[in-house]
Amino acid sequence: MGSSTYLAVFAIVLLISFPLFAQDTPIGVQGTQVATEQTAAATSSTDALQKATQNPVASLISVPIQNNNNFGIGSNDRTQDVLNIQPVIPARLAENWTLITRIIQPIVWQPYPGEPTGGQYGFGDMNPTFFLSPAKPGKLIWGGGPAFVIPTATNQILGQGKLSIGPSFVALVQPKAWTLGILVNNVWSVAGSGGRPVVNQMLLQYFVNYNLHKGWYLSVSPILTSNWRATSGNMWTIPFGGGVGRIMKLGFQPVNISASFYANPIRPSGTSPWGMRLQIAFLFPKLTKEQQKMMMQQKLKQMEQEQPKEN
Repeated sequence: MGSSTYLAVFAIVLLISFPLFAQDTPIGVQGTQVATEQTAAATSSTDALQKATQNPVASLISVPIQNNNNFGIGSNDRTQDVLNIQPVIPARLAENWTLITRIIQPIVWQPYPGEPTGGQYGFGDMNPTFFLSPAKPGKLIWGGGPAFVIPTATNQILGQGKLSIGPSFVALVQPKAWTLGILVNNVWSVAGSGGRPVVNQMLLQYFVNYNLHKGWYLSVSPILTSNWRATSGNMWTIPFGGGVGRIMKLGFQPVNISASFYANPIRPSGTSPWGMRLQIAFLFPKLTKEQQKMMMQQKLKQMEQEQPKEN
């Protein structure tokens, strides 16, 4: 059993066991709530953290670990596994602008095409994206910048063998309990192995989240892709589906755990008809010095309560 399979099992267990692990107020006791730069510390709450995690250009450091199982590949119904490690790191460039760096590093199990057994396991191509976004956005939140595909794959069948560059853009609104948005990029190959195909591909992800009570939310966020150089019947992958997640705490660590399932009714020949996406994201919201002090006091108080009493 590979490391990505262990992560998938772990995420399923956590989702099933939410009521056992989660706090009804996942962010903490009064005075220790986390805050983003768009949210006043005095009013931050579970709702605020939900909104921040659903905003790709929020001023919130997060480290999502996402496992994708793509089932039924090829004539032998093989399963591809893609474990994405994708940290998101914001940095204030000036009073009015923030640079958000999103890096996706896949770790891939790729079955051999047309074979009943065997495959390759290793790193896929790295995908860093840089979004320049207003530090104090209005109702429409947006960001834009360059996207890259860097040929870091450890085997030829795990990557494209090309350095590709192109523009990326994200826009969203967050009325009441909703988050509605779209992210799109298109990259073209500019360097790399001359023996590998030229790259011209688009990725489009729309996301619709509805936030429920106690950190729960419903999510629809399929990833549509188009290989513009493929034949007309093999150009698009268009999934349909959705899932559920929750913002909660494991000890003092805020996390975002989710599971979703997608069917691919439109897809290239031989690719997966359906897949499962499991994710745990470790969240590191910005705390004021006063909040840091109060959180430390709360932790010390909890440790004292947990110490066994002397007879």
